[in-house]
Amino acid sequence: MDIDNKITKENLLFYRPSALPLSTQYTMKPLKHLNKYLLKYKWRFMLGIVFVMIANFFAIYPAQIIRSAFDTVAVDLSSELITAPIQEQFFTKMIGELMIEKSIGEKLFYFGLLVVLLAILKGIFTFLMRHTLIIMSRLIEYRLKNEVYQHYQLLGTSFYKRNNTGDLMNRISEDVTRVRMYLGPAIMYTVNLTFLFILVIGTMISVNPKLTFYVLTPLPILSITIYYVSNLINRKSEVVQRQLSILTTFTQEAFSGIRVLKAYSRERNSIERFELECNAYKERSMDLVKINALFHPFMILLIGISTLLTIYVGGLEAIAGNISIGNIAEFVIYVNMLTWPVASLGWVTSLVQRASASQERINEFLMEAPEINGNTGSVDKIMGEIIFKDVSYVYPESGIKALDNVSFIVKPGQSLAILGKTGSGKTTISQLINRLIDPSEGSIYVDGKDLKTINLNNLRKNIGYVPQDVFLFSDTIANNIDFENPSNDKAIIEEVVNAAGLNADINILPNGLNTILGERGITLSGGQKQRVSIARAIIKEPKILIFDDCLSAIDTETEDIILNNLVKVMKNKTSIIISHRISSIKHADQIIMIDKGKIIETGTHSSLISYPSEYNKIFQQQLLEREYSI
Repeated sequence: MDIDNKITKENLLFYRPSALPLSTQYTMKPLKHLNKYLLKYKWRFMLGIVFVMIANFFAIYPAQIIRSAFDTVAVDLSSELITAPIQEQFFTKMIGELMIEKSIGEKLFYFGLLVVLLAILKGIFTFLMRHTLIIMSRLIEYRLKNEVYQHYQLLGTSFYKRNNTGDLMNRISEDVTRVRMYLGPAIMYTVNLTFLFILVIGTMISVNPKLTFYVLTPLPILSITIYYVSNLINRKSEVVQRQLSILTTFTQEAFSGIRVLKAYSRERNSIERFELECNAYKERSMDLVKINALFHPFMILLIGISTLLTIYVGGLEAIAGNISIGNIAEFVIYVNMLTWPVASLGWVTSLVQRASASQERINEFLMEAPEINGNTGSVDKIMGEIIFKDVSYVYPESGIKALDNVSFIVKPGQSLAILGKTGSGKTTISQLINRLIDPSEGSIYVDGKDLKTINLNNLRKNIGYVPQDVFLFSDTIANNIDFENPSNDKAIIEEVVNAAGLNADINILPNGLNTILGERGITLSGGQKQRVSIARAIIKEPKILIFDDCLSAIDTETEDIILNNLVKVMKNKTSIIISHRISSIKHADQIIMIDKGKIIETGTHSSLISYPSEYNKIFQQQLLEREYSI
């Protein structure tokens, strides 16, 4: 295997930028952004807290009933009162009279019935607690996702050049989900733990402070251990997720580029790389499984130690006459009640930490101001006059100067053709007119008004833009054409299909206009996709039409048919035609030739070929190429 094809384990150890390692340095500050949502759902939140309190009241009393049952049975079996002091608590007093003159079986039945009743009540209020707090977190998740997505729509094209699609999707899906875990489970368990601690520990201390101290000793160790182990598990999980993302991306690219793989006979190499990625995923997953395998037995061990301490120390206290046998059973129940909340303390801390990290990533995008924001400008009827006055543009990502002091005027209803080599700045002009970007220097005017003062939505509604890089959605051809304002008028769609020279292609498809396109329109050829894009631009009947090299994948014969059809479409519309073919632009009212961002020649077709211009040189070359191709 040569050095270019060599695949090693080391060169696969890269990470996707969207997955940041978990850090203990994150604070609660980024989560302040969520306060507006908590305020919006304040009544639901407060009601959830009330349900937490009620559920915990019903959770604590069964332990007292069971303690009373133990003590009552012990009294009946010994036929005399226990000498140890029995705690006079709520349920002891309530059922004391009820148990007089009852047999042991009847008493246990009533005790059991009361425990079941309290468990049902606790279950009802636990359901209501989750129904309020968890649903609140889901509602906030819904609003936060919409906030992020709406903000994405406002950001300019340069933002999407700086950030990859996977990172954008992770922030609106994975990061928002982590934030929801803070808003739902983390808040719910924290509130629950607070009230449960107050009730349970207060009750335990009132019974026997010494026993309470011994019983609670292992629980802080359990919580601290879970906190550190949870962090370790989270870090390992991050690594697994990164590798899974790498594996998914590799698979997607392999399937999307399967024709290229087969054309270059690279299937074997692709299989080897996939196997190495799978092995890397397996190794990372096994590391995570090993930690989980050690974590759960250790947690059970600490819980068991708490129970053993309860029985041992409680037994000594009962022998000394400080508590009853029923108190030991009561404390065992309290220990089990506290075990999961205390164990969850470390998990909740980890959830908050992860949510803070994710919200910080979300805030980075939410705090990024849109580079182009013109939806507050005037909404006036657009006639189509376009003026470029000393316009220059430098791409901020690369520092390349795409346009240098460009000036021209296009009157309403006229056509302007722009000719130039690849990278000369032709597409930049189209993006400036559509206000996808703003000029670095100079000004652009539409109908005598500065482009920045015109309402952006109104401007773009009046522009039919056919980009160089055609994008079609995985939908029917009809829906791709009638994209902006679906009218479902088949006659109008057929009219623009005919104007775009697409009718012959549509007729041979089994479902015609209702044919479902594959991803990015892969089921169509390059020329067919360009013609669908042309139909999509002209169906909206805009005042300004921009064709950015949209006939490059079409043969010259079909190009002539489309151009003849477009002459009618472009009537009374301002048209900008960008091309590297002179045959596409020779009928334009005005032609400018651009090179390295500067206009080097301007005129009509007849005037530019009347002398030895650069335009004439290209025209003669293309004329010869066309003759030889015939």
